[in-house]
Amino acid sequence: MAQVAPTDIPVLLVGETGTGKEVFARQIHRLSSRCSQPLVKAICASPAGEALTAHFAASNGQNNGNQLRSGTLFLKEIAELDSGNQRTLLYALPEDGATSSAGSGGPRIISSTTRNLEEELRAGRFRTELYYRINGTCLRLPALRQRREDIAELVELFMTKYSSLLGRPRPAIASQELAVLEEYSWPGNIRELENVVKKMVVVNDAAAVLSELSKVPGECTAVAAGGKGSVLKTATRAASRRTERQLILEALNRTRWNRKRAARELQISYKALLYKLKQIGAEEPDPI
Repeated sequence: MAQVAPTDIPVLLVGETGTGKEVFARQIHRLSSRCSQPLVKAICASPAGEALTAHFAASNGQNNGNQLRSGTLFLKEIAELDSGNQRTLLYALPEDGATSSAGSGGPRIISSTTRNLEEELRAGRFRTELYYRINGTCLRLPALRQRREDIAELVELFMTKYSSLLGRPRPAIASQELAVLEEYSWPGNIRELENVVKKMVVVNDAAAVLSELSKVPGECTAVAAGGKGSVLKTATRAASRRTERQLILEALNRTRWNRKRAARELQISYKALLYKLKQIGAEEPDPI
């Protein structure tokens, strides 16, 4: 990121939901020569085609006040653009795939996606020309489960942040509770971790919040204490609950918490999904 930021090359940020793509986009802008210019975010889920082109300097020299003549344009979830808007964006981008220098009349482009754009290309859902225009360089953000060594530091960061913001005392976290955080799979990545730590600060009870995760402190002890005849049955039920919870959260993350789409992916009714969400106490995480 530090090597790419000072250039004007288009950047494509790829990563699962909650890995911090927007945080990276803002940091790239801050480290660039355009840092004194605006960074404008365009959500690509359902924009009108003309709303995209309005962010670019008009070739005829007209300026309606809505155009971004310099600075950085962050195209969030670019894979969500339909074919018509992909074409509109393609025609608005420079033909050589590189943005102009800061202050010379065009924004630097940073795009993000949770999807595999190579698969989208093969399926014919994303234009090849547009892919190469936005992908001057690609930065792939690792999932939190692939960087578990960072979890303790992130917990400390979010504890400090929310204790200050909310005016609450910092809850104590025992070593075994931190171990639970480090072993959890984090389907919602850093965003989910931040939400969990914020709840810890609000309720000032780390153990109570951790009980909502799929692996809770003391679970193995509880299973062993149930008697020889019930150990296997209890362990099976616990494993089933953990697996179900993880599958539900992964489906919701893939659909960006669109519950109807998630229910279709899970092949259950919408009402059944709402009931299960209430059962497991899952809430839509706050955006980073």
